[in-house]
Amino acid sequence: MAVILVVLGAAVLHATWNAMAHGAPDRVAGLALMELAAGVIGLVAVLVMGLPPAGTWWYIIASALLHLAYLGGLLASYQLGQFSQMYPLARGTSPWVVAVVSIAVLHQHLAVLELAGVLLVSAGLIALVFIGRPGRGQVPALFAAIGTGLMIASYTVVDGLAVHKMPVATYMGWVFMLQGFAFPVAVLWWRGRRAFDLPRASILSGLGGGVVSMAAYGLVLWAQTRGTLATIAALRETSIIFGAIIGAIFFNERFGPKRAAAATVVVAGIVLITAG
Repeated sequence: MAVILVVLGAAVLHATWNAMAHGAPDRVAGLALMELAAGVIGLVAVLVMGLPPAGTWWYIIASALLHLAYLGGLLASYQLGQFSQMYPLARGTSPWVVAVVSIAVLHQHLAVLELAGVLLVSAGLIALVFIGRPGRGQVPALFAAIGTGLMIASYTVVDGLAVHKMPVATYMGWVFMLQGFAFPVAVLWWRGRRAFDLPRASILSGLGGGVVSMAAYGLVLWAQTRGTLATIAALRETSIIFGAIIGAIFFNERFGPKRAAAATVVVAGIVLITAG
């Protein structure tokens, strides 16, 4: 039960920082500031924890690269589509992909109720997107969100393997230091010296979002040392429910009874995962 509560708490934090990224006046600069804050925290962790064990560097490099690809996809999704549609699709793609990989490749065992719960969570999350009947003009946004979801599934699997090879703080520190500095440098190279010419409030919001994202990620990594990848991935993506609520309240994006029904399906999936 403690793992479930921790992952649900991480889901709230995750939806919060994604909403902050989507609501930033300059989403590119806002996301870069979030990554910068995460990179600084990662650097501190690296200085305290030191080098990772021999033979584990590939986990760190792979996760950092996948996270950078994920950030690019996330940014494209938010530029092209609505938060309350793109966020659920990106996050909803991940759990069932992780479930397939964890069962077929990693040979992790899932109880029948847990598997049913994962499938229900995924179905409910994806339904949150297509209830809105996205038109042909939204196809690029949908592809960006699905690609983002595949990146999430990929780094989730890598992370789930890595946390059993080294301390969570060591792994998290190196991954976030690498990606956290690489992304802002890329933005600076792309947009020039005025890339971060933002109001003070936007800068503070971006840096604060980075701290929130680190907290959410750290909680999930801790949970992955104590549970199966598929169930944790499914529970983490309940952040979509919180994201849909945030979209309705702060971005005036319609929630409605159909999306409420889809959210209920997600909750039912969580209950099955808990029972399993």
